[in-house]
Amino acid sequence: MKEKLTFKSLVKYIQKIHDYFSAQARKAININLTLRNWNIGLYIYEYEQKGSDRASYGERLLERLAEQLSKSNLKRVDTRELRRYRQFYTTYPQIWEALTPEYKQMLPNYENLISIRDSSTPEFSLNGKMLLERLSFTHFAELIKIEDSIKRTFYEVECIRGNWSVRELKRQIASLYYERSGLSRNKKKLAELVQSGAEQTEPKLAIRDPYVFEFLGLKPAEVMSESELENQLLDKLQEFLLELGNGFCFEAKQKRVLIGDTYGFIDLVFYHRILKCHVLIELKLDAFSHEYIGQLNTYVSWYEKNMMSEGDNPPVGILLCTQKDQTLVEYALAGMDNNLFVSKYQLELPGKEDMQRFLEEKMREIG
Repeated sequence: MKEKLTFKSLVKYIQKIHDYFSAQARKAININLTLRNWNIGLYIYEYEQKGSDRASYGERLLERLAEQLSKSNLKRVDTRELRRYRQFYTTYPQIWEALTPEYKQMLPNYENLISIRDSSTPEFSLNGKMLLERLSFTHFAELIKIEDSIKRTFYEVECIRGNWSVRELKRQIASLYYERSGLSRNKKKLAELVQSGAEQTEPKLAIRDPYVFEFLGLKPAEVMSESELENQLLDKLQEFLLELGNGFCFEAKQKRVLIGDTYGFIDLVFYHRILKCHVLIELKLDAFSHEYIGQLNTYVSWYEKNMMSEGDNPPVGILLCTQKDQTLVEYALAGMDNNLFVSKYQLELPGKEDMQRFLEEKMREIG
């Protein structure tokens, strides 16, 4: 007997439809981004091996190529990324298996271009189609750092088996899971313990991945907000500081910074004319955590090292944390050993009480 459609089941089915097609869209985006990067690596590698005028560029090939591609407004084509794509191609030749006949026919002489696909796939390696469907390029970016093919395959298998997020993959590599497994007498039990506590990839569009939104031509500000509430609060906070008239000059919202191999996004960045310094603001719709102050201090330190100009004072960080009726405002001062400077900063910047009242008032209005 067929189930009758009720309002309750209507809601349930629409949710299932949404989840299914969202997952399909996420999968399609990740696959196409990964194939794009793999094929860029292929062409770079093949040009280095067989390009008729390759001698003219020599060791500066990637620098020259990055300069030229940037003029065409392509994203993620700096020298560092091009080198990463080439390594991706040489590390994962089996991705060839996932290319469609239509794509191979699209580019002239594509079949003759491939050289590495004819070389033997690493002995310990997963099927290219499976890898492509189950891992994002950001996963691959971490895996290609592992030189040992057996160790790399170990993490591929565990990552797929546990549906790990990229953060979880990095955490397990850093915790020496492979080495611990080799030393463990009960490998099965260790694997069960690791997988039971592992962070899994969310079944949502991985739009926060910098590779993805740049691939889709989106701007960080369009995709990086945690929620509509946070976005509205940041807009109002920006207006509030500019209206103070105390020398705040707006510079950026969701400012992207690359620290090592990790991208961070600073909620608001101002330059203060009177204090002659940058002011970085982080808003967290959550209770205070030492992790948040650590993150803010990292951003402040990065700005101090990379963005200060001659005559600038060290940057200041402001952390706003919320939890219902409780608001905590923390200031992070970088390198401010001079008490005169500290006093001046406290005088020119909005007081903690003012910031707290403002935030609580705006949360009541919006919420």
